[in-house]
This record gives sequence, structure tokens and C-alpha cells, in this order.
Amino acid sequence: MKLTLRLWRQRSARDTGRFEQYQVADISPDMSFLEMLDSLNEQLCAERKEPVAFDHDCREGICGMCSLVINGLAHGSDRGVAACQLHMRRFKDGDMITIEPWRAKAFPIIKDLVVDRSAFDRIIQAGGYVSVDTGDAPEANTVPVPKPAAETAMDAAACIGCGACVAACPNASAMLFVAAKVSHLAKLPQGQEERRRRVRSMVEAMDREGFGNCTNHFECMAACPKSIHVTFIARLNREYLKASTRRSSEDIH
Repeated sequence: MKLTLRLWRQRSARDTGRFEQYQVADISPDMSFLEMLDSLNEQLCAERKEPVAFDHDCREGICGMCSLVINGLAHGSDRGVAACQLHMRRFKDGDMITIEPWRAKAFPIIKDLVVDRSAFDRIIQAGGYVSVDTGDAPEANTVPVPKPAAETAMDAAACIGCGACVAACPNASAMLFVAAKVSHLAKLPQGQEERRRRVRSMVEAMDREGFGNCTNHFECMAACPKSIHVTFIARLNREYLKASTRRSSEDIH
């Protein structure tokens, strides 16, 4: 296939950035989207031009690094996959493909298609963990977890923290990400000790980072490569309300 790539180039965070067009040829339909970008970079290097910077790691839909907006859609047109799992057979010979980085105030662009997602790390550092000393790891079957709770926790734990939910949301909200992390631990016995403090700390950290509010567009769920459901946002709201009510009651007494 021959393709025209309308691609965002930005030398640094201080640069204003602009779209540039490139032509690529001999693209196999079996290539992944990132392999197509590899081909472009090989071409640019052969022409002694600067290659395009983009994030990638596992290329198996696990790490969440491949943060690309492809033709206006986070991770591209396929549902439930990351950009590394999107294949060139989804495009036609002669297509023009527009490729951009995530667009969000809390995800500043570092270079080209690479954005700084350390805001997510700071939200996790605020409470997305279990810190109580449990001693040696117990044998799994000695801590009973009801099957529905375990399945719900695993559904939430599937979140890979890629940021597609933020990129797809018109408000650049991180509610789906935070909801998945809070819900995961809230459903397990190990997460109960810090349950109230966790949700307050993580929501407050999210607000400090400058993410927008959720207004129920559901674009986050549509873009999520792991199909995290928006019902987790409702769970997050309940958890936060309970924790805030408890803290208000404690302050009064």
C-alpha cells in the first residue's frame, strides 16, 4: 500500500508544533500501525532526516505506551485494542492518515507524538496501592473473595493506564482511569484498610493535575483498549461520597 501520513511534529514542549506530510510505500496490510511508523522512520533515517518520536514498549496491548490519536480517534478505529494492535489492513491504498499525540492540558507534549503522562503516576502515588504490612504472602485460597467481587476487581485491574480515556473525553477527564484503580482495590479484602483515604487522596490528586470533570459523554469507554465500563465511574462516585461523608462526620465530632 501507498499512504500519505499527515503527522504532528513538535521539536520540544516549547515549540508550537505543526502537521507535516510524508509518503510511505510498500506497506503490508499485515503490519501493525507501529510497524508502519517504523517503516517511515527507516525512510527518514535513510534520507538523513530526523525520525518521528513516538512511545512504544511491549507492542502487545499490555503496556499502554502507544498513545496515538489516529484519524481523530484515540488508538484508531478498532474497538478494544491499542494502537500497536491496529493493523494496516484497516486502511486502503492511497489513504491519508492523520496522526496526533494525546491532547490534554495534564498530558503536555514532550516531542512529536510523545506526551508526559506522569500525572497518572502521581495519582497512583497518592493512594493506588496497598501499604499495610501483611507479612508473608498468604496462600491464595486462605483469603476468601466472592466470585462476583473477584471478577469485578479483575475487570477494573485490566486498565493499562494508557490515557486514551483522557484523550477521547471532550473535558480531558481522568475519571475512568481513577475509577478503575479505586474500584480494583475497593473490591478486594486487602484494600479495605485504606479504602476511604485512598479514594479521597486519588480524587484530590486528579483534581490537582488539572484533569476535567466527567459529564457522561461515554467517549472514555468507547476509546478504552481494555473496554473498561463507565459503571466504574458510578462506583468511584459512591466511594468518594461515602468517604467524604465519613470524614465530615469525624470532623464534627
